[in-house]
Amino acid sequence: MNKIDQAIQFSAQAHDQQYRKGSSTPYISHPYAVGLILMQHGCAEEAIIAGILHDTVEDTTVTLTEIENKFGIHVARIVEGCSEPNKELSWEERKQHTIEYVKTAPLEIRQVTCADKLHNLRSTRENYELIGEELWNRFKRGKEKQAWYYQSIVESLKHGEHFALIDELEKEVKSFFIK
Repeated sequence: MNKIDQAIQFSAQAHDQQYRKGSSTPYISHPYAVGLILMQHGCAEEAIIAGILHDTVEDTTVTLTEIENKFGIHVARIVEGCSEPNKELSWEERKQHTIEYVKTAPLEIRQVTCADKLHNLRSTRENYELIGEELWNRFKRGKEKQAWYYQSIVESLKHGEHFALIDELEKEVKSFFIK
């Protein structure tokens, strides 16, 4: 079995019985979609693997050591860079940390972060089309804070080396939040 297939299997087991926020969609659909986005954009295999694993440390009992042992230190570092370092901080503090960090983060961390946000926003848009303004009740913060966060992430991603995913995310953010 190749490493990408191993990552899919590993992530599916880690996220077993988890669902997307406010839905009955199995959570694995998100990391799998992030990996596909990265693959479609020609990203390195390690970035694709990290994209598939990006939420395992943050949202499951999986540790960085387990990821390093199974997928290597490079993948573990990307996953670490995409994980919020302190879940005890407020939503605003955690998001501000991410906004600042991605400005100077290594390219693969920026790519995975961008693909993650792109898929999250696409999912949000799909849900919005189904249930409208009620959607914002699913989030810790409402539409205005979500708009601030996504717009800020786009601006931060623009600070480093450019890659096509940034343009896709920016287009989605403008179309959804700015119209």
